[in-house]
Amino acid sequence: MLFLPGRPVRSCDGVSRRELLRAGGLGMLGLSLPEFLQMQAYGAAAKTGQNKPRAKNVVMLFLQGGPSHIDIWDPKPDAPSNIRGEFKPINTKVDGIQVSETMPMLAQQMDKITLIRSMSYTPAGLFNHTAAIYQMMTGWAPDKVSPSGQLEPPSPRDFPHMGCQISKMLPMEGPMLPFVEMPRPLQESNVIGKGGAAGFLGKAFDPYRLYQDPNKEVKLDDLTLRPEVTADRLKDRFTLLKGINGSMKELEKAVSAFALNEYYEKAYDLVLSGKARDAFDLNKETDQVRDRYGRTTFGQSALLARRLIEAGTRFVQVNWPSVANGNPEETAWDTHAANFGPLKNLHCPVLDKALSALIEDMDQRGLFQDTLLVCIGEFGRSPRLGVSTSGNTNSPDGRDHWPYCYTGVIAGAGVKRGVAYGKSDAQGSSPADKPVHPTDLVATIYSALGIDPGMEILNDLKQPRKLVEGTPVSGFWS
Repeated sequence: MLFLPGRPVRSCDGVSRRELLRAGGLGMLGLSLPEFLQMQAYGAAAKTGQNKPRAKNVVMLFLQGGPSHIDIWDPKPDAPSNIRGEFKPINTKVDGIQVSETMPMLAQQMDKITLIRSMSYTPAGLFNHTAAIYQMMTGWAPDKVSPSGQLEPPSPRDFPHMGCQISKMLPMEGPMLPFVEMPRPLQESNVIGKGGAAGFLGKAFDPYRLYQDPNKEVKLDDLTLRPEVTADRLKDRFTLLKGINGSMKELEKAVSAFALNEYYEKAYDLVLSGKARDAFDLNKETDQVRDRYGRTTFGQSALLARRLIEAGTRFVQVNWPSVANGNPEETAWDTHAANFGPLKNLHCPVLDKALSALIEDMDQRGLFQDTLLVCIGEFGRSPRLGVSTSGNTNSPDGRDHWPYCYTGVIAGAGVKRGVAYGKSDAQGSSPADKPVHPTDLVATIYSALGIDPGMEILNDLKQPRKLVEGTPVSGFWS
């Protein structure tokens, strides 16, 4: 029997992706996994309003918690001390663009990227993490926000994560996972994965979640046959199944509209091809390459993202932090209690090493020809130190949430190189030029893949909606 181990998870609307992959033997090849693959491709032939695509795939590095734009990407050396903070600006490889001294390696890769220094939005009510994350992942502002800014747990009625929509509209051409999220779903308090699933598209389009630390040994059991089930044995079962179906003309006629044989083939190929297993195997990389990315969870996740893109995965999302509700002085970008120490000693060295390595590596390998790279958080941090902007308590050197102005990084797929798009005011508090709403960035990602962000879709109530609320930013492109 084919055995795909893992933790079972059920919900009121059916089985999860892991359970579909868990289904065993002939039963799996006869129904569950093929049907799952068929569901993924269902509707792909419908009109998607495609533009000419610039990219084939996407890597998103998501920095949960809200990194301080002033202390990382957009220094303000002429501002008062309670705004400019402790870090000094440094020059980059591009004349006229400076970043914080916390990012010396990224400074040498500035000629390959665009810094979006005018990300901005005005939230409804208190701006807490969950609502901001939902908006960034789905392209839609949540319609139910509590006074604290928190949202209810994930629901089948949620708008889908953009990676799930992309998986549906641009189905895979070969045996590879379309959307991978690692090393765990995003979490705020007790709300796990809000805005990070397929929502009303159905669980067949949920991301494949690794649930492992790539800086440790990665177990590939989910994509591995049990030792007693050889590839030849599974081939025999597959051949037998095709023969049975071929001899049952009425059954074949009844299911012909669903092209089930195609999905038997895909299920079979996914498990047996070895392509997915090989992509997850970081031992195939040299120690020099792994060291360049950094022997950290985030660094090795970024390297794994590159390998998955090379293997054909459509959308890869790497989340930081890797441990939800960790010590804010050690793991989170949510720097209320302390800002400068964690940034200097932990966050920025890890981010600087991993991000600069990924940019350099993807550029040298030619992956930027058709891969879009995005690095961003859900918002920035307050320009003024020690003040409360979201109802939280902040230390004298802490910074609170700030959605009104922050910075993101975008590169590849024809994005302008060595550019600062937009700019913030003298204190980093609001855009002085070319504001970009988070939903505009989501719309830009869709557009880059040739998907019309203004196309009409049906929500869970079969009501027509735009794919995303935002508008693509044409100024990012060369």
